[in-house]
Amino acid sequence: MPHAIRSIALLTLISGTLVTSMWGCKAVGPDYKPPQPAMPEQFVGLTGPGGNPTGTQSTETTADPLAPGAIASWWTTLNDPVLSSLVDRAIASNLDLRLAEARLREARALRGIEDSRRFPTVDAVGDASRSRSSENTGQPGAGLDDQNRFAAGIDASWEIDVFGGIRRAIEAADADLLAAEEDKRAILVSLAAEVALNYIELRQFQQRRFVADNSIKTQRDTVDLTRSRLDAGLAAELEVAQSQAQLATRLSQRPPLLTGERAAMYRLAVLLGQHPGALIGELTSEVPDTASTLVPKTTSAIAAGLPSDLLRRRPDIRRAERQIAAATARVGVATADLFPRFSLTGAFGLEAEELDYLFDASSRTWLIAPAVRWNIFDRGRIRRTIDAANEREQQAMIAYEQTVLIALEDVENALVRLSNEQERNSALRDAVASNRRAVELADERYRSGVGDFLDVLDGQRLLYDSEDALVASDAELTRAVITLYRALGGGWQEPVPATSEEPKN
Repeated sequence: MPHAIRSIALLTLISGTLVTSMWGCKAVGPDYKPPQPAMPEQFVGLTGPGGNPTGTQSTETTADPLAPGAIASWWTTLNDPVLSSLVDRAIASNLDLRLAEARLREARALRGIEDSRRFPTVDAVGDASRSRSSENTGQPGAGLDDQNRFAAGIDASWEIDVFGGIRRAIEAADADLLAAEEDKRAILVSLAAEVALNYIELRQFQQRRFVADNSIKTQRDTVDLTRSRLDAGLAAELEVAQSQAQLATRLSQRPPLLTGERAAMYRLAVLLGQHPGALIGELTSEVPDTASTLVPKTTSAIAAGLPSDLLRRRPDIRRAERQIAAATARVGVATADLFPRFSLTGAFGLEAEELDYLFDASSRTWLIAPAVRWNIFDRGRIRRTIDAANEREQQAMIAYEQTVLIALEDVENALVRLSNEQERNSALRDAVASNRRAVELADERYRSGVGDFLDVLDGQRLLYDSEDALVASDAELTRAVITLYRALGGGWQEPVPATSEEPKN
């Protein structure tokens, strides 16, 4: 027994020494170097100080550094409690996000599997048997009494990672795990934006319905006016028909608005992980008594930061970078197959024919068996595997460069969209004010008998069209803000590492 214990202790000492020495050795294959893409110094479409102003702006975009806390919950800048509640509830219950969390847990488990290969596998074994040989075999000892066999012990095996194939596999699994985390963050970014965009769509349709209802009320008043004038002999029947036609046109424009309103409610419910009709009662808005808009807005400046900030802010860029790291590590995994694999197998146990003697010192058995395996006749296949791994690394690099360019494009498009829509919005406000005054003047002239009724109808039509376009522009402005925040990677925040205080003496 002492001899077996010394042997196991020696095996443990040798294993520990080998682990320490080989973990300090350089693993085969390329070491990962993070990419350093060339980035422009500033976004082209900035409208604030240092940018290129293009007309009157209500929401300034600047190159000020990104504020992590503000961009992480950018929807609060719209000052709409209902929207903030919807985003928070979506983050808590969205099914895409739950799926991403499950994939993250899977990646974490797969990383644990790779990490376990660093250590020996140890199995506890035991068996008991009773046998009797045939008397008619002619073998020595045939026909003897029944025989028993009892055995118990421990088997251990360990692949020594001399050339770093296991270490590279762990590096790849680490990168895959971080990529899965970035997948979850990318869904957070997309989810917050999708909830906000659909909420803006809902409020836009509701506000357009308010404008349409006001126009319908005006058209009904006009129909009543023309009928009264017809009865008094002051107007022709043609004017009544024209006013009725315009009223019918306005009525026909209301149902599509209700359809769009309901579709936005359904989509919001699904984003929150609920059945489509779950939010109807909560989000149905009565026609307001005033013309105040239902579409939330922001007038605060947006700090867009620098293009280089996207490398650390956009989850899709961070994920692509981790995919390069994983692909690089797997080149090392493939390269390790060119070299021999070393392993140690050990066993210690007890074996006896009688159970009473199983734990006697004389019943012990043990085995130490080093081994080496080298695929020296399969090097062509291995080198092709390495070539394939190298090409996958290059593909990951290309995908990363493409992701960076798309991110830059997203931000620039969002900036120019916001800037130009602000100009359009300002012009539409002027148009609404002018059309409203034109309707008042045309109505006064018609009532006094010196104006043409067609001027009244044209004025009402133009006023409605400009009011409807202004609501759509208000919504488009807010959508542009949301799109910009999404392009900047807003909607998540890096966890603050926990700090441990030193114990006081």
